[in-house]
Order: sequence, then C-alpha cells, then structure tokens
Amino acid sequence: MLYGIAAATASFLLAALLAALLRRPALRLSLVDRRRQRPVPLLGGVAVALVTGLVAWAGDRTGAVPLGTGVGRLLVAAAAVGALGLAADVWRLRRRWLIAGTAVAAACVVPYEVTGPVAGTLAVGWIALVAVAFRGLDHADGVAGTVGVVTAFGVGACAAAELMDGLAGLLSALAAALAGFLLHNGHPARIALGACGSLFAGFVLAASAVFTRAGHEPGTGVGVLFALTAPAGVDAVLVLLSRRLAGRPLLRGGPDHLAHRLRRLGLTPQGAVVVLGVASFCGVLVGVLVHTGWAGRTPLLWVAGGAVAVVAALLRVRVYAPRKRRTGVRTRIGGPRTERTEPPVRTGRTEPPGWAARRARSGQSGSPESPGRPHERPHEGPQEWSPEWPQEPPGATGAPARAAFRATVFPVRQAGSEENAQVSASLRVRKG
Repeated sequence: MLYGIAAATASFLLAALLAALLRRPALRLSLVDRRRQRPVPLLGGVAVALVTGLVAWAGDRTGAVPLGTGVGRLLVAAAAVGALGLAADVWRLRRRWLIAGTAVAAACVVPYEVTGPVAGTLAVGWIALVAVAFRGLDHADGVAGTVGVVTAFGVGACAAAELMDGLAGLLSALAAALAGFLLHNGHPARIALGACGSLFAGFVLAASAVFTRAGHEPGTGVGVLFALTAPAGVDAVLVLLSRRLAGRPLLRGGPDHLAHRLRRLGLTPQGAVVVLGVASFCGVLVGVLVHTGWAGRTPLLWVAGGAVAVVAALLRVRVYAPRKRRTGVRTRIGGPRTERTEPPVRTGRTEPPGWAARRARSGQSGSPESPGRPHERPHEGPQEWSPEWPQEPPGATGAPARAAFRATVFPVRQAGSEENAQVSASLRVRKG
C-alpha cells in the first residue's frame, strides 16, 4: 500500500518535471502541432512513457510489485509502440503504418492460451484500433490526458479485482504520469502527448483490459471492453462514419472528432474536457461494476444505446467546409463518361441594346472576320466615314464625336459637353 502511494507520487512529479523540460527541445526541433494557429510541442508523450516504464521497472527490480512474464512483455511491446509513435511525430509516418505496427505489437502480448485463437485474433484488432483511436483524442487540449487517467483507474480496479498486482501497479503508474502531464496540457496546452504518448497509453489500456477479461464469458467481455474505452470507440466510429458520408478519405485528418464537434455546439475547451471526462467516468463505472459482478448486463446496453445516440446526434453537426462548385461550360469528349470543364470564352465587348435591330434596319451585318466585336466596321476597302456607323472617323478626337457615337447607339437624346456643364453647375449642393 505504501509502495503504491510512493510510486504514484513519484510518477506524478517526474512526469510533470520531465514534460516541462522537454518542451523547449521540441520547439527547437520543430516537433509541434498547430492548434488554432499556435504551435504545441509533441514530446509530452515521451515523458509519460519514460516515467511509466521507469516506475514499473523499479517496482519489479526491487521486488515490491513484480510485473510477471505477461505484464513485462506488455510493457516492452508498449515501449515499441511508443517508439513507433515518436517516429511518426518526427517523420510524419502514415496512419496505415501505425495501425500495422500496433497490430504486430498486440499480436505479441495477447494470451492466446486463455482467449483461444479466434477471440485472440479479434483482440489483436481491437487493441490496435483502440490505440489508434486514442491518438485521435489528442487533437484537443486536455482530452486525451483526462480520458486516459479515468480509464487507467478503471482498468486498474478490474486488474486489482483479478489479483493482478503487477498490472494494477503498471496502470497506477500510468494514471499518475498522465495526471502530472495534465499540468501542462490544460487549455491553452503548453505541450501535447503526440503520437508517442497517445499510442503508448492507448496500447497499455487496451491490452490491460484484454488481460483482465481473458477467461471470462465472451459476450459480456465485449460489452465490458467497450464500456471501459467508450470515448475512444465512439470517437473512432463517429469520425469514420462522417468521413464516409462526406466522401472524404478515411485516414485523412480533419476537425471532425468529438471535441471539435462539442466546440461547434458552443462549449468552451474546458467544457468539452469536462463532458468527455464525465462520459468516460460513466462508462468506466459501468464496466467495473459489471466486471466485478455488482451489476448485470443491462447497464452495458445503456452504454451501447447512449453511444449510438451520441453518434447519431453529433453526425448532424457540420464540421466540413462546403465544396466549391466549378463554373464553366461542360463539354463531352470521346463518349458520355469523359467530361472536362472549360472556362467560358470571352468574346470581347457585349453588343449594346438595340444594336441588332438597328443593324437589321440598315441592312448591314457585322464583320465575319471579327464576330465578337460588333461595333467595328468591316474592312472592305477605302470608304468614307458615314454617320450610320457608330464609330469615330479616323483621326477624329473630342467630345462631339463621342456624343455622335452615343446618340447612334442609344436612341435617347444625349446632352453635349456644354449642356453637361450647365446641368452639373445647377445640381451642386452648397456646403456651410
């Protein structure tokens, strides 16, 4: 008991100190994430992973809390997943590689001798999806740390109920490290988990939940696993459905996660963290009660129904910008299925009103050489200028010629330059 309190306190203080120290190197190395046009360093997950592993290793080496073979293998696999996440932070690896690497690590820790091959394979996929989904919670300040602390306490309670002291000690160290990290991750965040910390924490939580439920009834186990990690699961389903319905690539990032949609509804960043923290606590409480036998299966149906309602409601929140419509003339080339958009062709000045009728009455037509400029006279040879043509004679300049042109095009009588001056002088407004 005393060792557990000391280990949790050490994890909390070391994680807070190390996260503060790693902030400046992350800024110098440009390992940052842009959140509302402000850079947020991404090495907070390194602090959480290092402190968690160090405290768990110290407990195992001193013999105070032996990890055991299975938990030790889990910690090594989680460290490998954290290293993969750090590589993603540095070199921007694609998500498919993160999913594949996390699945390989999960395949090395699932207890197949207890779960069986079929359930073990499903558990591998579930661990990989939860770990990657937990990374999606790190897009907003304080969300991933808050949900991680609550989930770690819940899964640790289940492990303690199964007398897995090593696993419970590992989860308590993780919860304390995330709590220390939250001192720097509240809005506005000074440092973030990044792919390293989010994948590490998600992997440890998902794999530990599988360890605690191994050997229990499969149907109830699925409900308990979902209840323990409900926010991450709901966020993943919501993002995939919204991108599918919007016709967007499934693995392309965007402001379509739970916290983003809650902000769209008018919640503050702190309010979104509180809402998601309360939702996580409710799911974890149901999972712990069902796992320990204090409740039946009915609360699990409440969690599932609430998750469906949340997804259906938040799908109606608009988070994607409307697509710009292309303007132009569509022409078909080579068949009915091949189309390309061409911009409209500009044909020069538009024909003034009444010009077509006036040309028809005079029996003249536009020049075939320049059909887009109806005001020009066709060049058919040396001809004298005629008032019938609304064009100034060659070499003529001045207002009278322009007045003649306006009188020809528009049938309304136009005032000359002298009349314009008189009208302007009479319409002046005196000031003072």
